[in-house]
Amino acid sequence: MGFRMGLITPWRGAAVALSLLAGAAAAQQGPRVTAFTLENGMEAVVIEDHRAPVVTHMVWYRVGAADEPQGASGVAHFFEHLMFKGTETIPEGAFSKIVAENGGQDNAFTSRDYTAYFQRIAADRLETVMAMEADRMRNLVLSENAVETERKVILEERSQRTDNNPGALFSEQMSATLYLNHPYRVPVIGWRAEVETLSRDAALDFYRRYYAPDNAILVVAGDVDPAGVRRLAETHYGPVAPSGAPRAVRPQEPPHLAPRRIEMRDARVRQPYVQRQYLVASRVSGAAEDAAALSVLAEVLGGSGVTSRLAQSLQLDQGIAIGSGAYYAAGSLDASEFGVYGAPAEGVALETVEAAIDAVLATLAAEGPTEEELARARAGIAASEIYAQDSGAGLARRYGAALAVGLSLDEVEAWPERLKAVTAEDVRRAAGLLRREASVTGWLMGLDAEGKQG
Repeated sequence: MGFRMGLITPWRGAAVALSLLAGAAAAQQGPRVTAFTLENGMEAVVIEDHRAPVVTHMVWYRVGAADEPQGASGVAHFFEHLMFKGTETIPEGAFSKIVAENGGQDNAFTSRDYTAYFQRIAADRLETVMAMEADRMRNLVLSENAVETERKVILEERSQRTDNNPGALFSEQMSATLYLNHPYRVPVIGWRAEVETLSRDAALDFYRRYYAPDNAILVVAGDVDPAGVRRLAETHYGPVAPSGAPRAVRPQEPPHLAPRRIEMRDARVRQPYVQRQYLVASRVSGAAEDAAALSVLAEVLGGSGVTSRLAQSLQLDQGIAIGSGAYYAAGSLDASEFGVYGAPAEGVALETVEAAIDAVLATLAAEGPTEEELARARAGIAASEIYAQDSGAGLARRYGAALAVGLSLDEVEAWPERLKAVTAEDVRRAAGLLRREASVTGWLMGLDAEGKQG
């Protein structure tokens, strides 16, 4: 949990908003985006950015942790690691070495909804990395030893990032409580007991089903010519056979009829906090207008530092919290979460902070934001939109993440305008979408000297 600090006076916030919105409008006139689809079903997007002779090459697979077979949690992330092992033409462990020898960088990441692999390299080396990425799409070679070694790496990663971090463990418990039936309740890294049993056969079954051109999106951003990218894609990705296996239908959430609560105590906790998550629609699963309004609501509540509504009330006016914030995961494929949190000041009870958060939410649902708050929120969102277009890599991620969950190019390009169109009344209405019946409230606490609740 992080806290962003900053101060913008109301009149200056409005001026900044107008300036940034104008910049966003100018930025929206570019970049130039070209799209095509190969005969094997692989979609491709080319984003021209000629400011530097570099290129970002990404392949996004429409599969993430929420698509894993039951009992095999963590296999999507596990397989992301295995993709770097090798093929018949690239020796085990040589993929990243070859990229580095050509002056580039590479990596990958797994989310609940997609898995992406990328290289950033000089534009004249694009064909090198594209040929390598196409090769491992269907020709990966996995030995039992490689699988065993990487499983140990994953378990150590879980130990360091999750099991040794009470905040991360608490986050897992929150998700597992918020989602009654949907696989978003399972952590991306997987439950330890199931990761320990992941086998070579499980990994290969996952690979054969999902790693294919008809389940992938190619995104190339940088100093490139669209016609040239298409020729390279047809040469290297074109011959790869499709799998004909679309994303499996996921279990969905039943109606949420009762709010839930959890309390977690851990001796390692030094700063307790209260967090609430609400089940809400995403850009994909619900109306885009609601998603835009929820995005602005999150910015009003906690996105503008000490000038945000939560910080003003809890930290400055009442002095009961040392940090607060809000967030919204708008880009999920299925129903998503809207969250708020507050960390109490010394000697303040968690229930006091929780009650103060409830009061702020109730006021926003009844009255909506002020024009000054709306101006600051627009400024923050406009700045984020501009920064997202500041590099080829940022553009590639923006388009790839949206397309991988089913949004169209038109929807991607219309999103900034949709955010700008959000009114104070829209924000007030969005606050009313936060239903207590569809929420989980969690307290993360430490232990006192006697091992009691801290």
